[in-house]
Amino acid sequence: MPLSEIDLARIDALVQALGDSALPETLGVALRRLVPNLALRQCDAGDVLEEPYRSAGACDLHLLDVSAHCIRVTGDPAEASGLLVAGRAPA
Repeated sequence: MPLSEIDLARIDALVQALGDSALPETLGVALRRLVPNLALRQCDAGDVLEEPYRSAGACDLHLLDVSAHCIRVTGDPAEASGLLVAGRAPA
């Protein structure tokens, strides 16, 4: 099921509220509470080549299309049915 515009707006508000204090673990927990049916994955930012949908603190957020057998990163919010939280090493 694709993420709704309301889900995306809530995710944007969360990312903005966390700002520079966002860590992959805390962002993941917050996203699970905010959007309970969300397909959520985590990895290291070095494992992802695509540009992030949003960034906050030590995290990059990528939109995922999980509608088919293979999960893929997408840049199109209309195709997004999940999120990938990619953690970056502190600078």
